[in-house]
Amino acid sequence: MIGPKEKKERAVGERLHLKGERCNSTKCAMVRKPYKPGAHGQSARRRSVSEFGLQTKEKQKFKWSYGLNESTLLRIFSEAKKAKGSSAAKMIEFLEKRLDNVVYRFGFTSSRGSARQIIVHGHVSVNGKKVHSPGFTVKTGDVVKVDNSLNVIEKRKDILKKYEPPEWLALDRDTFEGRVLSPPTDSSTPFEVKLLVEAFSK
Repeated sequence: MIGPKEKKERAVGERLHLKGERCNSTKCAMVRKPYKPGAHGQSARRRSVSEFGLQTKEKQKFKWSYGLNESTLLRIFSEAKKAKGSSAAKMIEFLEKRLDNVVYRFGFTSSRGSARQIIVHGHVSVNGKKVHSPGFTVKTGDVVKVDNSLNVIEKRKDILKKYEPPEWLALDRDTFEGRVLSPPTDSSTPFEVKLLVEAFSK
């Protein structure tokens, strides 16, 4: 059975890893049904998409992938616009530096949704202090650690042996902690952040 999270992936035609490891298996909805949901999804003809349509689709990808609502995404865009440098690059930097994303990028969880759960329940610390906010912003030099007695972490131990985090993060697989080495770059996401910036700039 295909759930609502996988229907979102089919709607935008891309794997967003909302279902964790399932997205990397043959059970993934994008493998089983690589077309839009609905009665006419499989037979629907491809139509040319307007610029607005492309921007809207990209916005959905960011919202669903990072697990954010419209207002939160707009707030992050406003902060990125005020910051020095490219708004697109800053947008990615602010999204990637969220604690829920960092826990996910370290490979401690299979999805950002799972990362949010263990953060809210007090199983994640930054520089030795527990943090309960998924939207907490990490900084270069911060050390993020998860409670390795958690069942969800136990299941990840074998996967972590082969997992390589992005180059801006350093992972210690023995202690289940990681260090933020540098700010993330716009290469951290496969999505078109330029279209997202254009959507919010109107």
